[in-house]
Amino acid sequence: MFALYITHPQVRIEANVSVPEWQLSDIGLERARRASLTPWAKSLRRIVSSSEAKAHDTAKIIARGAGIQPETADGMHENDRSATGFLPPEQFERAADWFFAHPMASYKGWETAVDAQARVVAAVEAVLSRHDPAAPIAFVGHGAVGTLLKCHLSREIITRREDQPAGGGNLFCFSLADRRLTCDWTAMETWQGMTQ
Repeated sequence: MFALYITHPQVRIEANVSVPEWQLSDIGLERARRASLTPWAKSLRRIVSSSEAKAHDTAKIIARGAGIQPETADGMHENDRSATGFLPPEQFERAADWFFAHPMASYKGWETAVDAQARVVAAVEAVLSRHDPAAPIAFVGHGAVGTLLKCHLSREIITRREDQPAGGGNLFCFSLADRRLTCDWTAMETWQGMTQ
C-alpha cells in the first residue's frame, strides 16, 4: 500500500502576515480542488497535515474528495525561518540554496536542515507506527521538509537537487511496507496513482 507526501500549492505572499498563516492563492485553491477529484485522492483513508494554514487548507480540500476529515500532527511544519522573517523571493532562493548546501549549520538563525529532517522523519514515523498499513495515507506539508523527507527515504545526502519543481503542489509516493520511493515529484493534480 502507498503513502504520499504532498506539498501545498501556490500561496498569497503577504509580507505583513506571518508565513505560517499564509493562505492558498486562487491558483493554489483550484489546483487543490482538481487534485481532490482524482482517483488517488478518493482512495485515501487518512490525511495528516502540518498545522500551517496553507498545508491544512490543502489537506481539507483533498480530504473532501475522500470523504474523510484531515488530522494535524506535531513536527510537520516547514523549517523554522522565523529568525529572518519574510524574505523577498530572490533573497529567499539564495537562503534556501545555502540551507541545503550547509545542512549542519544555521542560516542566520534558521533551523538547520539536519534538525528539520530529523523532526519531519520522526513526525511521519510516529503517525505510521499507529497506522493500518493496508490503508492509503497522505501527508500534506511543505517543500523544504518534504525534500528533506525525500532525501531520507531515498537514502541520499541532503541536497536541493531532490527539491520539488517550482510552485509547490507536488507529491511523491512511497511504499508503506518498506518506505521505498515509488515515484518522484509529480504535480498533484496530474498524478495517475500507482499505475505510473
